Amino acid sequence: MSKEKFIIEEDDFLVRIFLSEQEKIKSVPLYEHIVLKCKELNIAGATVIRGIMGYGADRMMHTAKLLDLSVNLPIIIEIIDTEENIAKIRPILDEIINKGFITIEKVHVVKYRNK
Repeated sequence: MSKEKFIIEEDDFLVRIFLSEQEKIKSVPLYEHIVLKCKELNIAGATVIRGIMGYGADRMMHTAKLLDLSVNLPIIIEIIDTEENIAKIRPILDEIINKGFITIEKVHVVKYRNK
């Protein structure tokens, strides 16, 4: 027996934060700090994605190859919520991100929920 579901469509904002895996705030990985701060602020959702290869402004290549002695892979954090809620986290990001960048774009979100 399948559950009945409903669909919600809305325009929200997507923030993508591009960091290095080694970026920290105190002894906590910066990506972890950001996700926990989002949860604390009741942001709708945040996901951390670990890249397998990439480079940034320093032009240093980072890969997940077996022979690499130290791993410093690219990290992307995606945050989705309303413009008002994104405005809550933005000043915090400006304060704690020292190396990296963010993109912000308007997105159309389709949410599926069980009744």
